[in-house]
Amino acid sequence: MRRNIRYMYAIALLQGMVFYGPVATLYREAQGVSIAQITLIESISLALCILLEVPWGVLADKLGYKRTMIGCCLLYFLSKIVFWQADGFGGFLLERVMLSVVIAGMSGVDTSILYLSCGKEDSQQVFGWYNTLQTAGLLIAALTFSLFIGDNYALAGGLTVLSYGAAALCALGLTEVKAPAPFSVRQAMDVLRQTLTNRRLLLFLLSAALLTEAHQTITTFFNQLQYARWGLSSAAIGILYIAAVLLGLSGVWSARLTNKTGPLWGGVLLCSAAVLACTALALSTGAVSSVCAILALRLSNTLFQPFQMELQNRQVVTEHRATALSIHAMVIDGVGVCTNLAFGALAEVDLTCAFWFGGGICLTGLVLFLIWYKLRPRA
Repeated sequence: MRRNIRYMYAIALLQGMVFYGPVATLYREAQGVSIAQITLIESISLALCILLEVPWGVLADKLGYKRTMIGCCLLYFLSKIVFWQADGFGGFLLERVMLSVVIAGMSGVDTSILYLSCGKEDSQQVFGWYNTLQTAGLLIAALTFSLFIGDNYALAGGLTVLSYGAAALCALGLTEVKAPAPFSVRQAMDVLRQTLTNRRLLLFLLSAALLTEAHQTITTFFNQLQYARWGLSSAAIGILYIAAVLLGLSGVWSARLTNKTGPLWGGVLLCSAAVLACTALALSTGAVSSVCAILALRLSNTLFQPFQMELQNRQVVTEHRATALSIHAMVIDGVGVCTNLAFGALAEVDLTCAFWFGGGICLTGLVLFLIWYKLRPRA
């Protein structure tokens, strides 16, 4: 089973190598896609993920996690070829549609492979390394972009295709952690009902969704716009991207932090940091404060993700783990559809409004986390 962990780590590293990452928004804009269209594509992608989550979860439990992972890694590779050749709204929409199929398929499968391949007491540490290696891939790609690629967007897209092709080959080395088993639609609906009637679990998922979506939108799309707003050059933006990626390596310390603070105060600390970071962006009067706020938001989310993954897996009580985690993702993506549309509309009016919205949903996430913790089962 340790072999699975090694292969999953390799896949994480290779799929982290998105060589166009430092200019992801600018790349799309250079191909004729506006910021409103970008957020619209994201919302369509998330909506499609929601529709595919449960069917994919059922299929993964039937096919086995290894086969599902191999198929998704292959389609991921193909989606990067489409992105590389995309020109305009239609091409990038097609890429995101393919990516939606991949995300829905891998949702719960990658973490299930890791969770079932290691001792449960080590899971947060394993998740931390998994996320960190994805970030290490981003760092390698960012350094390569800054030193060798520059404004050659086509080269950045081509190198990304190669790294994702190598990841697909690594998936072939996985071993099965759960034998495929008959699984009916009725059983899937039972798992769906159990999830949607579990008020405490829903509170946790909504909390995680709000925090994750605020981070994703701001640090992936709005950060570059904010940097350009304050006159930073492309070279400076590339350096700041590398700094943000370096902070992403801190996921390995997530378990150490929450072990020291306990789950309550660990969650409060990380959620509060996100609220403060978004507020600082809304009140920003220059490049320095913007940079500090975006890096703080990046750090808080990096430490939060392994913590969230462990708590989420602990709350799965059915043997059909992939299906349950797919339903969790469906709930989270549903929130993302709404937040992406709101972020896009607000950013078109004024980027500051979008940052205030980010602070508001992070604060809501903090409140939901506190309620979730208060409703925990008592010994």
